[in-house]
Amino acid sequence: MTGPAVFARKHARLGVGALSLLSLLGLAAIPAAHGTTPVADNRASTATTATQNVAARGGERHGGAAFAMTNDSTGNEIISYRRGPRGDLTRVGSVSTRGTGIGTDLDTQGALVLSEDNRYLYAANAGSDNVSVFAVNGPNLTFLQKIYAGDLPNSLTLHGDLLYALDGSVAGNGILGFRVADDGTLSPLRHSFRLLSSPIAVPGQIQFSPDGRLLVVTQKTTNVELTPRDAIDVFRVGDHGRTSAVPRRQASFGLRPFSLAFRNNHDLLVVESFNAAPRASAVTSYEVSERGVFDVTSGSIPNRQTDACWIVITRNGHYAYTANFGSGTISSYRINDAGETRLLDGNAAFLGIDSQPVDLALRPNSRDLYLLLRGTGAVATFKVQYDGGLTRTGVVTGGLPVADGASGLAVY
Repeated sequence: MTGPAVFARKHARLGVGALSLLSLLGLAAIPAAHGTTPVADNRASTATTATQNVAARGGERHGGAAFAMTNDSTGNEIISYRRGPRGDLTRVGSVSTRGTGIGTDLDTQGALVLSEDNRYLYAANAGSDNVSVFAVNGPNLTFLQKIYAGDLPNSLTLHGDLLYALDGSVAGNGILGFRVADDGTLSPLRHSFRLLSSPIAVPGQIQFSPDGRLLVVTQKTTNVELTPRDAIDVFRVGDHGRTSAVPRRQASFGLRPFSLAFRNNHDLLVVESFNAAPRASAVTSYEVSERGVFDVTSGSIPNRQTDACWIVITRNGHYAYTANFGSGTISSYRINDAGETRLLDGNAAFLGIDSQPVDLALRPNSRDLYLLLRGTGAVATFKVQYDGGLTRTGVVTGGLPVADGASGLAVY
């Protein structure tokens, strides 16, 4: 899960990315890159599996569901699951995003996100440089739109009527904003593109603060030419949705900050993979000021696992879980009211050394935890106990590629 292969691919796309960057800055008309469809493709269509059609007719708006993404370079797809009342999943079918993934490790958190009301799903197509939009009805997805989103969009975040995409290519290493209409579709937010503080950031995630005033981006690479060398970018969001022109380059306490989760407006947890060094992964908690200044609350609390890259926090803010790619495990942490973090169990769940756990997602009430297993092409389910412990309840296979880049998980 270290970055050289992904970095090399991004560098190879410099020429196209540079043109895309000019477009985003308003210096040229946006082209249809790589022979893809124009800027927005709004032709609506509905997934055609029998079960999905029944779902649409039955009005399962309030039924739970889960969605995982294949990230296939020949045609990206969303695999849909019905969530039962006890949190169990049943695979329903698949629908094309009408875009492409990159087929290898996407290496980010947030490639697949639901709107706050769970009515719309947004998928990052890193291979075709666009975002796909779907209407959600239970496990049923209806394609609404595909829109250009910069060079190698790999992480998305939503707040109110704003969506921001993180562009991971060195040619367009930055963030790009969109307005979200009442029908879920996106329109470009003019002059919203911003460069990250480092041209070789290899970013891992973009995330709004809960109040929408800040946008935070993790940087997975060390830049010895900058101070600090290991950093997290913080943008302030203005009244019109555009961010500060230049981010605050905030020092990361630990090495290779990969992804993050806000506990509230003031407490932030960041998972650190320490360049996949054996048994070296950790989590740091920060207190965040209104201006985006970080103060360390608990610095690099180790979990004695390898290559921790993904993190979620329960709704009550008491527990956090990390997915540890190299160890095949989940780690659990306890967070107190002051934001101080301590390890509960470094090996709270073991999925197999070749399982390659990646994206995590919690049911809205945080009673169930879901984990995408890239290595086995599956989604594992767990009950979250009152003490933060995990009880494994099942594994659903099928539809996802095995050990071939599956990335992105969203649940409601």
